[in-house]
Amino acid sequence: MQRRRFFQQTGAAAGLATLAIPALAQSAPAVKWRMSTSWPKSLDTIYGSADRMCKRVAELTDGKFEIRPFAGGEIVPPAQNMEAVSNGTIECNHVLASAFIGKDTAIAFDTGLAFGLNARQHNAWMHFGGGMPLVREMYKKYNVVNFVAGNVGVQMGGFYRSEIKSVADLNGLKMRIGGIGGMVLSKLGAVPQQIPASDIYSALEKGTIDAAEWIGPYDDQKLGLHRVAQHYYSPGWWEGSASITSMVNDKAWAALPASYKAAFECAAAEQTMAMLADYDARNPDALKKLIGEGAKLAYFPKDVMLAAFKASEELWVELSAKNPAFKAIYPKWNQFRQNEASWFRVAESPLDNFTFAEVAKLKT
Repeated sequence: MQRRRFFQQTGAAAGLATLAIPALAQSAPAVKWRMSTSWPKSLDTIYGSADRMCKRVAELTDGKFEIRPFAGGEIVPPAQNMEAVSNGTIECNHVLASAFIGKDTAIAFDTGLAFGLNARQHNAWMHFGGGMPLVREMYKKYNVVNFVAGNVGVQMGGFYRSEIKSVADLNGLKMRIGGIGGMVLSKLGAVPQQIPASDIYSALEKGTIDAAEWIGPYDDQKLGLHRVAQHYYSPGWWEGSASITSMVNDKAWAALPASYKAAFECAAAEQTMAMLADYDARNPDALKKLIGEGAKLAYFPKDVMLAAFKASEELWVELSAKNPAFKAIYPKWNQFRQNEASWFRVAESPLDNFTFAEVAKLKT
């Protein structure tokens, strides 16, 4: 009798458990977001990373949380990506945040400053160096919650119609460059222009601009900039780390279930690593192809680098005086930069410099 009752009870419990599984699945809400980006679909590295991030969110939520990515200009113009998230027109974006420093110069800390942190150091600053709370506090007034969602690493210095032999050659130079780098170059006499990726080639070909920078060899080759401006300079001192951001509307974020928030954060973190690895794997061969197709690789003269560094340091002081948000973040960022530089000089830089020089001597 007791044995029969036991099996009846366990059978009933098993039945309830079976019913509970689909009930729990059904309780997870279906959420659909739109993600505007700043990138053309042809850039399979950076747009592809946004696409993979969205697919990963869906995978982690059994398809319940869907985010549809849009190429630059498909849903809103790239210049309006931040505004669209801020006012709730779209739920999230995938951008280089410093493109929006016209709203607030402190946004530059979310991407990276000229002669600042490299990719590893920037991630250390944001996640373990106190950067994220500071940057998120700055974003609050724009109804934005920010997430690190990628990094392209150090950039190239761009393509130029004419050689850059001295600081004087920057005077009057019309250059497609966004963010904080444009502000620094304007102090050296250049005329920065904000042009979306899809329009850079035609502007350079028509002579509307004299030079243009985008990211690095792999993407630069896809844009074909070397066909209209042969002088290819290194390094892109204005973005030693170009960190990619996904801005999320704060109300949309607050409305998400905790498990969906975790999925979004996980997908963003995965792409932070994956995007950088993707560029590091693709750029060496792409640089060889660019040179083979006529690009003339050169380094900025030392006087240009020194002048740019001096102008950058002056700019941080000026921006701190004008913008309380910049002033609140800069001293802590700068202290972190100094600490990181002191450590990297001890081990990272000496080993890298030695190894790179010796490997270059090896026969292939």
